[in-house]
Amino acid sequence: MRLRDHVLPGSRSTAVKAVLASVAVVLTLTGCEHGKFVNGYLPEGITEGADRVTTLWVWSWVALFAVGFLVWGLIIWCMVAYRRRKDDNELPVQLRYNVPIEILYTVVPIFMIAVFFYYTARDEAALMDTSKPADVSINVVGKQWSWDFNYVDDQVHEVGAQAVLTGEPGAEETIPTLYLPVGERVQFYLTARDVIHSFWVPQFMQKLDMIPGRVNTFQVTPTQTGTFKGKCAELCGAYHSAMLFNVKVVERSEYDAHMAELKAKGQTGLLPNGVSRQQLMPGQEKLLPENARD
Repeated sequence: MRLRDHVLPGSRSTAVKAVLASVAVVLTLTGCEHGKFVNGYLPEGITEGADRVTTLWVWSWVALFAVGFLVWGLIIWCMVAYRRRKDDNELPVQLRYNVPIEILYTVVPIFMIAVFFYYTARDEAALMDTSKPADVSINVVGKQWSWDFNYVDDQVHEVGAQAVLTGEPGAEETIPTLYLPVGERVQFYLTARDVIHSFWVPQFMQKLDMIPGRVNTFQVTPTQTGTFKGKCAELCGAYHSAMLFNVKVVERSEYDAHMAELKAKGQTGLLPNGVSRQQLMPGQEKLLPENARD
């Protein structure tokens, strides 16, 4: 008795339907939370560099699916064209190797990797370029398990507290909010007080680690106003999931009003990066803006 004779009637179609249903559910949930099919289910970007990331992501999947369909097609073609016939009583000719084919499946993957590497390196260099003068400088300090924001130009700061996640509405009001002016180039100076964290706003389409003793920088230019969510993307301890913050992209007038509000609250000056388990490494201090150094 062959293996397929043991399969219960209808079980194969049931399994196929279950797989298809699972895929449909995953795609539906993913689409609801993040994006649309046309942008690879990524979030809607709100920065000038977001389109670059989306384009790289989508065309990478196009290339991968093209290769996948080609390989699947060749496999199915071989299965059909070279299947064993009833009158075949002899084994086909056995070959130890085929030089042209071996060269093909060695050269083609190397070429594909080289192409992916080129476009990834090109876009990464553009996204991490900080040579253009920034309109706003902000020092973001990660700590277990919240965030401090130093608004360098206005010499004010915001002290964050860990989110209280009770399942009830209102958690957004207990976490720090980062204000950014729309249409202006913002340079972030990322530092950490204790362990490695990662500064991530999904709609920015980029994130960067925050390493104790080091200063990492990148720039974004927000292109639309609104309130967005930020989080730590590096497992940093027991309450990593509660390390959340809000991002408000507002008009310049509202941004200035918030800076004035922080001054009125007495939150003037900048929080020193030295208040941490580890001082900045030698040479890293100069990477901070001059008026943000300890």
